[in-house]
Amino acid sequence: MGDIVYLHRVAKRYPGGHDALSDVTLTLEQGEMAFLTGHSGAGKSTLMKLIALIERPTRGQVVINNQNISQVRRSQVAKFRRNVGVIFQNFNLLNDRTVFDNVALPLVIRGETRDTIARRVRAALDTVGLLDKERLYPIVLSGGEQQRVGIARAIVAKPPLILADEPTGNLDPELSAEIMALFRRFNEVGVSLLIATHDVELIRSLPYREIQLKGGHIADRATAAPYEHPACSANASTGMRSRGCSRWAVSTGARWQPH
Repeated sequence: MGDIVYLHRVAKRYPGGHDALSDVTLTLEQGEMAFLTGHSGAGKSTLMKLIALIERPTRGQVVINNQNISQVRRSQVAKFRRNVGVIFQNFNLLNDRTVFDNVALPLVIRGETRDTIARRVRAALDTVGLLDKERLYPIVLSGGEQQRVGIARAIVAKPPLILADEPTGNLDPELSAEIMALFRRFNEVGVSLLIATHDVELIRSLPYREIQLKGGHIADRATAAPYEHPACSANASTGMRSRGCSRWAVSTGARWQPH
């Protein structure tokens, strides 16, 4: 298997000179589930936004599903995001739309047919246990139910990668455990997941890799491995290599294997 997420020496500096990330290199293998941890302000949300192409790095390389985001034009961003499902801490639901309509939104944007939308939305709601609430509005749901609507929306288009930014941050321990159980089910069928969380007690009981951010850096850089991701190699049409790539990377676990 290859890496579905590959970051090499990535930095993000915001206007005013704040460095949210500095020299971050990590990988997430296809089919892997891992946790991104760190205190508030460590850079977890910024890193997630770079992977989802909500923001772009100041420098360094971000390769998602073998696509270097430096080569993704603004007009191609929506198509790129079809392969990434995003789950937010604050749910980001539309309160004037029903549960069904919230979950359907990614498919509507893609221009899917009504029949396809109905089938996929109901399958996603069934997966998260909310099929009987499709006609309700988010405001009448509990926090745990709203988060499950957000999860259904993230999986409805069947993306190979799911990013979850503090998905249990507003939930009690019992509901948090239920959400994690859902994520494990997705992972068991081959979906890759990167979950940002500060709930260390919850995740350390689970058998998944932990990637720790501290002050915008990867806390443990001990496992260096010499390789170059293929998306960083010479461009076939220009003969030029993507700027920022080199012959080494630091991996916090899984390494890319050539096909």
